[in-house]
Amino acid sequence: MPITLRPATQNDQPKIIALINKVRINPRNLNWERYIIAENDGAFVGCGQIKPHGDGTKELASIAVEPDYQSKGVGTMIMNALLEREPGELYLTCLRHNVTYYEKFGFRELKFEEFPPDLKRMFRFARIIMFLFRVEGCVMWRN
Repeated sequence: MPITLRPATQNDQPKIIALINKVRINPRNLNWERYIIAENDGAFVGCGQIKPHGDGTKELASIAVEPDYQSKGVGTMIMNALLEREPGELYLTCLRHNVTYYEKFGFRELKFEEFPPDLKRMFRFARIIMFLFRVEGCVMWRN
């Protein structure tokens, strides 16, 4: 499986939106200019971004892989490329069952009082949605 990574182009925007909706993750702030795209022989198979927040924090976000390509290292390739691109302090939000995956990349789970202001606001709202869908999320940090 010859997976290649490249910066996104404007033409990728509809594919990014479609994949994010397909895998059912946060569909907000999907700006193609921040994305890395994973392809298999030119076919779009995954994406991810570093999303800036108004309080100056940066969030590793929107890591999505087509179902047929999951558990084949594509997500790890995207993660490594994004972390190489942005080596400083990063946050991410995830479902609790994904914590051990992100710990492999040096992230640790934060307590609510440790969240930066923008993620604190977002997480307050997200808790309502998580309650409705009976899932548990968390915020993680890496420096």
